[in-house]
Amino acid sequence: MPVTIPALRVGPAKEDMTNSDQRRYAIVGNGFAGTTCAEQLRKLDAACSIVLFADEPYPLYNRIALPPLLRKQVTQQKVIMRDLAWHEKHAIELHLETTVEKIDAAEKVVYAGGKGYRYDALLVATGGRPNRADVAGADARNVFNFQYMDDTLAISQQLESAKAAVAVGGSFIAYELAEAFASRGVQTHWLLRGPRFLRRMIDEIAGEMIDDAAREDNVHVHYGEELHQMIRSDGVVKRVVTKSGLEIATDCVGIGLGLTMNTELVAGTGVKTKTGIVCDDRLETDVKGIFAAGDVAEFYDPIAEMNYRLGTWNNAGAHGKVAAINMAGGDDRYHDVPEYSSKLFTNQTITQFGISPEYRSDLDMVRKIDRDKRHYRALFFWRNRLAGAVLIGKGNRAGKRKYLDAIKTKAEFPPSEWESLLDWTAD
Repeated sequence: MPVTIPALRVGPAKEDMTNSDQRRYAIVGNGFAGTTCAEQLRKLDAACSIVLFADEPYPLYNRIALPPLLRKQVTQQKVIMRDLAWHEKHAIELHLETTVEKIDAAEKVVYAGGKGYRYDALLVATGGRPNRADVAGADARNVFNFQYMDDTLAISQQLESAKAAVAVGGSFIAYELAEAFASRGVQTHWLLRGPRFLRRMIDEIAGEMIDDAAREDNVHVHYGEELHQMIRSDGVVKRVVTKSGLEIATDCVGIGLGLTMNTELVAGTGVKTKTGIVCDDRLETDVKGIFAAGDVAEFYDPIAEMNYRLGTWNNAGAHGKVAAINMAGGDDRYHDVPEYSSKLFTNQTITQFGISPEYRSDLDMVRKIDRDKRHYRALFFWRNRLAGAVLIGKGNRAGKRKYLDAIKTKAEFPPSEWESLLDWTAD
């Protein structure tokens, strides 16, 4: 059952009672980026005013703990990271289940719930919303996206009685669904439009290793398959049909077809958007006083020398801290090397850091493969600089710190030395 969280009672912004010297901050989005920013702002300024808007009914929860929650390896209470008392203790005015309707960048006011809240600096950390399957039958009650706490609880309940389930997509979200379905003892089918998982980041050999891991967990993987329709009965999907004519009986369908960034809020403000909200390495947009962080931020990476978006937990937290410092008048720069690691089914792992061909097509690659150990190591170079890496295999993380340091320092290596870097060992 969902955790019951009482409504937080807050009043309208009392502008007439605010000290004119008090800094006012507004944050839209209470994920890891937004809440970290609020916490850091309070550390920097004990007297400032902080208002935090959330469209969900929950304070901050750990989104990377949602897959373990779906696998029934942790409880819902363990996923919640901040409660209402924490916000009250830190004098953070939290508005749950609240939609921010408009930003007036000229007057520096955000409007939510029919009220206006003035700000000196604003953070937009709105993240993205999952793309839905655009096929007949996709509005059935046993078809789910997997992005939020409520999604997780609904899928988990469906799996209690399901005998078969289908995960759709080539993203990490689709993988997490397939893994969870299999771990719950449900016959699992995984449909991918492309030739392999993470096809824009990894090559065919790495894809084969991940395919092996999936099949060892009894996941039926179907490549080159796209949904055509979902056949319903009594309001629930009973079968999915692909464009090639493949039909699969199912009791649950999980959709992992990527995210669309929530950029609509900055429309009309002068803030530039592309795939996300464009900002510099200070996380500030081209409208002074408006910042972006987390998944929605298309930030400038001074190491990779390009703007891109990154949807990792660690990146969101780092963004929140940098944004807070700069919102408070500082001059901090985002300079982390992006990194994430994940288990892949029961017997495989993946670690990725820096950038990969997913982000730019002009990278050179060297790789080393050990089929017996099921290890795969690929290094990516840009202009003779180490730019990123993908490591697959349990225990195949040797030299990781040296790689990260080389990326961060922009060290150059002639092509004749690239393959030797594959054998770097841990310090």
